[in-house]
Amino acid sequence: MSDVHPTSLRSSQTAERDAAPLAVSGAWGDAAARVGDLPLTPGVAQVLRSRTDRDPRFPSAAASEGAHPKRILVYSHDTFGLGNIKRMLEISKHLVAAYGNVSVLIISGSPMLHAFRIPPRIDYIKLPCLTRTLDGAYDVKFLGLGYDDTIRLRATLITSALLDFSPDLILVDKKPFGVSNELAPGLRLLHGRGALPKVVLLLRDILDNPDTTTATWERNHYHEAVRCFYDRILVVGSPEIFNLATEYKFPASSGSKLQFCGYLRRDRGLRTREQIRGELGVHDEHLVLVTGGGGEDGYQLLANYVHGLSHIPRGTKIKTLLICGPEMSEPDRRRIRLAAAHPGLVIQDFNNDMMSCIDAADLVVSMAGYNTICEILSLRKRAIVVPRVRPVQEQWIRAERLAQLGVLRALHPDHVTPTKLMSAVSEELNADDGGVQKACKVDLDGMSRVVSSLYALLDDSVPISATSMA
Repeated sequence: MSDVHPTSLRSSQTAERDAAPLAVSGAWGDAAARVGDLPLTPGVAQVLRSRTDRDPRFPSAAASEGAHPKRILVYSHDTFGLGNIKRMLEISKHLVAAYGNVSVLIISGSPMLHAFRIPPRIDYIKLPCLTRTLDGAYDVKFLGLGYDDTIRLRATLITSALLDFSPDLILVDKKPFGVSNELAPGLRLLHGRGALPKVVLLLRDILDNPDTTTATWERNHYHEAVRCFYDRILVVGSPEIFNLATEYKFPASSGSKLQFCGYLRRDRGLRTREQIRGELGVHDEHLVLVTGGGGEDGYQLLANYVHGLSHIPRGTKIKTLLICGPEMSEPDRRRIRLAAAHPGLVIQDFNNDMMSCIDAADLVVSMAGYNTICEILSLRKRAIVVPRVRPVQEQWIRAERLAQLGVLRALHPDHVTPTKLMSAVSEELNADDGGVQKACKVDLDGMSRVVSSLYALLDDSVPISATSMA
């Protein structure tokens, strides 16, 4: 296994943007009241002036608490790929399926949210899209506005939604203040009025390498945000694989709110293994699924595989379903199709039923995003993962830890060639099922724990035992 390649801290441009609201007021200090020093954008200020007489928890004084449906607002951190919105949407779906009195409003900048199935009692507000550059900075994806103007627009939309939807609970993905602190004005406004809903931070198992993550949380005062605003931190991972609290040196104030829930088991797809294989014309061949996730940075993996097909030993019975991903650029998509000369290769741009595709495969070749790994583990599939290593180390750390457990095979992208990748594919297709059996040992009960913990916070009826830093 290759050593982890070091990467630099996030660019100064991104650091300045994330710290912008704090630059006016300095450090947060020891009291939540200091949050009142944060500046409001003009749009948020207007929202505030128009709502001075309203209680943000209830739309009208006549509504009784017993009749009040439980409202959850989900903020999805989306600047790159599909992982965040897929994870938050799955949690939302399980919430409304488990509890008939819950409705969910998702706030997201994902350009693909509309492509997913949205069940009743879930709706969404689409924010202008942002993107993350290769050096880790944020920028505007589509809209013809400057970055600061776009963040002001997003912050105004978020704050207005917080006030008008009047959530009982806010579930925040990854960043305690949101992207570039766009959540801070709304949280500050609710806190200052003494009617803050329950607020929960959801963290995936691994964020980045420890030095980078620790510095980011200290620089952006995230632990102060947790102390002032948050009731709980739910980690969808296992401390036996990566103990987020100790690896990232969480202080006691944050560690005491931490609960490890386990990884998120994914439900089976809409179609059976036999249906997918029949549609693809698979008979006695091995079926390999190759996916680059959202696709924005998946070209190299897919290109290595397509070119590697020419190195397959003669007589090897193999069929491949290759999914580019909806965010792959059109030039890269064309290059993949032009290089695809193997008769057993089927190429799709996007598939919204990935669980069925994974279920049908004998081997998965993919990157190592959180959702993809959970899908592979849920179906106990043999897998070769080629993680993203820049601008963050999250995928490589996850792949390396799971490879050490024998659950999957990890290849560092800097060392992958078409020949090496296809050699690994041949070896895995002819290997025994030992790694598949080891996948059973990974805790995949995270969804039920997340859903039950959120609902318990909604009505204060069930005590929740947190896994503390100790």
